[in-house]
Amino acid sequence: MALIVLDGVGIGAAPDAEEYGDAGSDTLGNVARAVGGLDLPYLDALGLGCCRQLDGMGCSTPKAAHGVAVPESFGKDSITGHWELCGVILDRPFPVYPNGFPAEVVDRFAKATGRGVLANKPASGTSVIEEYGVEHLETGAWILYTSADSVFQMAAHEELIPLDELYAGAQAAREILMGDHGVARVIARPFVGDPGSFHRVSEHRRDFSLEPTAPTLLDRLAGAGVERVGVGKVDDLFAGRSIASRHTSTNEVAYTFIGNALHTMESGFLLANVIEFDQTWGHRNDIPGFYRGLEELDKRLPDLVGLLRDEDLMILTADHGNDPTTPSTDHSREAVPILVTGPRVRPAALGSRAFVDVGATVADYFGLDVEIGLSFLPEIYG
Repeated sequence: MALIVLDGVGIGAAPDAEEYGDAGSDTLGNVARAVGGLDLPYLDALGLGCCRQLDGMGCSTPKAAHGVAVPESFGKDSITGHWELCGVILDRPFPVYPNGFPAEVVDRFAKATGRGVLANKPASGTSVIEEYGVEHLETGAWILYTSADSVFQMAAHEELIPLDELYAGAQAAREILMGDHGVARVIARPFVGDPGSFHRVSEHRRDFSLEPTAPTLLDRLAGAGVERVGVGKVDDLFAGRSIASRHTSTNEVAYTFIGNALHTMESGFLLANVIEFDQTWGHRNDIPGFYRGLEELDKRLPDLVGLLRDEDLMILTADHGNDPTTPSTDHSREAVPILVTGPRVRPAALGSRAFVDVGATVADYFGLDVEIGLSFLPEIYG
């Protein structure tokens, strides 16, 4: 069983999107309109256009089970999305800091790490290192910034602050940011280069998340002795609990690792995060890049699906939206597509489901009791 999370690939505003400032966000729909229609033959054949109507996509004889999932947890972060897919619904949002972090947090962080702090404001990661990079090199102070999401991001030049010190600083921040200031993620953001040409080193990024607030699907699979294999940042999103993962910096590497896992695993559960739709294109409002990423996915999927054995399932979905066509560069509160394929899958129309139904289906597949959500396995698997 494989669950592939296409980070940021939403398919239309969630019912409560306006409460998040995301009315009109529609990642796949708006990208399709922006490029004059999607030309994605394999995803079209699976039934992506059956999940919701998309320019350029049809819905005549889909080969995959298809539908959408709507979020119930507060928030629109990768953590909330992945946790919810794995059976944990948050009853209150993680804290956000539109005016930067309070002095009590910043002072404790500076004292714990022995370095000062620059910026401390919401900012784009690429722009903030250009704005403060020279001063950072001159002073040795951290570049601290946040976003509309619940994140404490700390950037440092690799030639000034070694990765071990950056990660130790992030761990110190994680220990400070608990309780009322318990942000979803502390993110260590290394960068390199010279003034005017700084760039982030994505493969050295590390996320330090809170531990899940309740047992997850991964915990339950571990308790049942089911092997769990991760690709991408999924171990970081679950604070390393019940899963280890091979990190990736690009979608291409993720597809290679997914293929290797499908080829070598005799049984078990593969959880993968495909990062660039969010990290590289969504956050930078790069519409052409986002579409090229969809085309690359479309080309790689046939080989990956071809590795599925007779009883295997692959679920393609997402954790939130990140619409590159809107002025915002942040995540968007959206429904996400569900496509389920495999040799024994019936191409049923799943309609509108909850995120937790995905985890319930995985649990059902492995013979575990469904504790939260409604499994759609009986509708699709024969």
